[in-house]
Amino acid sequence: MKKKWLLSGLALLLLLLTACSGGSDSSSSSSDAGSGSSEDGDDITLRIAWWGSQTRHDMTLEVIEMYEEQNPNVTIESEFTGWDGYFEKMSAQAVGNNLPDIMQMNFGEYLNQYADKNLLADLSEFVDEGVIDANGISPELLDSGVVDGKLLGIPLGMNALTVVYDEEMLTNAGTSMPEDWTWDDFEAAATAVHEELDVYGTRLFEIDNIFEYYLRTHDARFFNDDGTDLGYTDDQLLIDYFTMNKNLVDEGIAPGFDVVQQIKGIEDELIVHGNAPFDLRWSNQVVALSSAAGRPLKLAMLPGPNTEEGMFLKPASFFSVTESSEQKEEAAKFLDFFTNSIEANKILNAERGIPVDEEVREELAAAADENNKAIYDYIDLVGENSSPVDKNYPASATEIITLLTEVDEKVMYGQITPEEGAKEFREKAKEILAR
Repeated sequence: MKKKWLLSGLALLLLLLTACSGGSDSSSSSSDAGSGSSEDGDDITLRIAWWGSQTRHDMTLEVIEMYEEQNPNVTIESEFTGWDGYFEKMSAQAVGNNLPDIMQMNFGEYLNQYADKNLLADLSEFVDEGVIDANGISPELLDSGVVDGKLLGIPLGMNALTVVYDEEMLTNAGTSMPEDWTWDDFEAAATAVHEELDVYGTRLFEIDNIFEYYLRTHDARFFNDDGTDLGYTDDQLLIDYFTMNKNLVDEGIAPGFDVVQQIKGIEDELIVHGNAPFDLRWSNQVVALSSAAGRPLKLAMLPGPNTEEGMFLKPASFFSVTESSEQKEEAAKFLDFFTNSIEANKILNAERGIPVDEEVREELAAAADENNKAIYDYIDLVGENSSPVDKNYPASATEIITLLTEVDEKVMYGQITPEEGAKEFREKAKEILAR
C-alpha cells in the first residue's frame, strides 16, 4: 500500500544521526522588534525551508523579499514543498549535515524527535538579549516550543482543530449545523448531503489528529505522562473510532484511501470542488481552502460529547534555527521580523495561524476580511472552551503515528477488523516504545 506519509523512513534516517553542532554568532546587539534591521556588513546567506500550499509559498516568498530589501547584505535561499515528503527531505539533509539555517517545525512528535538528536539550536539567549522580541507572546504559547528546558522553536501562529463546512451544501441537502452536536449528528448531516446531492458527505479523517481529540473527549491521551506507553488502556476506544470511520467509507459517505491518495494539495480537496460539505483539519488551513474554493467556508468545533475536554489550542508550526547553522543570530533576526512585523503579517494574512504577537494580532483582527475574521473568532471560541495541549510526545512518536496510519489503512481497506487493528496497534506500539 502507498503510505500517506513515509515517516518510517524518517525515523530510520534519524536513528543514524549523531549530535550536530555549529558556530553561533550571538552578540548582544539587538534589533527593534519586527523591524528586520541588520547592521551592514559582510554578505550573509540564509537557507530556509517550509512546507505548505501554494498560497503559503507565495506569501512567504513575498515576506522574504521584504526582509531582503530592508537588509541588503542578506540573501535568503528558499526551499519549500508540500507536507508529504517534507520531513523525509529534512531527514536526508540532516544525515548529510546539510540542514538549512531555518526550518519550519511541527509541534509534538517532530519537535521532540529533532530535539532528541540535538539538531535544533536553543533560542533562549536570543530572546533574553532582545534579538527575538517575545514580550507579546503568551508564556503558555512560547512554552510549547520548549523541550528539556531549551527553546527550540518560535511559534508562528495559534491553531486548533476544526470542522470546516460548506453551509450552502448543507442547506441544499435540507440539513443544518446543530449548535451542540455529537458524532451521530455529524454522521446524519453527512449522510443527508451524500444522499441528496450525490456527493461525499465528508472527507476521510486523518487518524492521528482526530483520534487524539477523540481520546481526550474520553479522558484519555495518546501517550502517558512520561511518554513511555500509550495513554489509554481500553482498546474499545480505538475499536469504536475505527468502526465509525469504516462505516462511513463502506456506505460511500466518506471516500476511501484510493480517492484520498489522489489529493496532492489544498487545491485538490473535496470541499474546494463542492464534492463534500465537511473537512476536519487545522484552522489555519481555512484561508487556503477558501481561497482555492473561491467562496467563504465556515468553522465549527469538533463533535462531542465532552468537546471542551477534547479541544485544545496549539502552535500552528514553529520556525526553528538548526544547531548546524553558522548564522544563528541573523536567523534569529529573521524570526523576529517574521513574527513581529505588522507589515509582514499583513502579507502572511494568518495563513500559518492567528499571529502570536498581541500587537500584531490586534492590528490584523481589526482589518480582517470575512474569512480571516471567522478564524479569529473561532480561535477565541476554542480558547474559552478547551483544555491544555498535550506535550508528552516521546522521540519515537513519529514511528507510532506511522504505525497507526498503516493500521488505519488496513482497517479501511477491510484487510483486518477494527478489533484486530486495535490489538495490532497496541502490540507494535509497545514494542517501539520499549526501545
